[in-house]
Amino acid sequence: MRDFVSAYLAAYALSDLQLNQIILAVDEVVANLIIHANHEDESQFLNLRLGVDKQVFEIEIEDDSKSSYQPSLYKEPDLQEHIRIGKKGGVGMTLVNRIMDRVEFTTTGDHNVCRLYKRIV
Repeated sequence: MRDFVSAYLAAYALSDLQLNQIILAVDEVVANLIIHANHEDESQFLNLRLGVDKQVFEIEIEDDSKSSYQPSLYKEPDLQEHIRIGKKGGVGMTLVNRIMDRVEFTTTGDHNVCRLYKRIV
């Protein structure tokens, strides 16, 4: 997935920072879907679509999981407390929300879609 996103974005001459941030955000959402929504079930698949429209990179990640992410229930963790106690994990969506310009999750039945948007200039 990282190679696929990197190869697609190569045509846009992004800075290393912007490229790595986008890859990190996509990687985090994909990992969350694999681990939390699909319970690491190897028979499940994700669909990944990439595009650029008017200097905005758009990525769509979808699955057919029985579980869905509900952004309204998400509470951003206290990062300073995570660091203080040495807690690992639980900050992925915070990173995604800070890296990307817009993050959308929708669920219809067993069909989940995450859309990520990032202005690239």
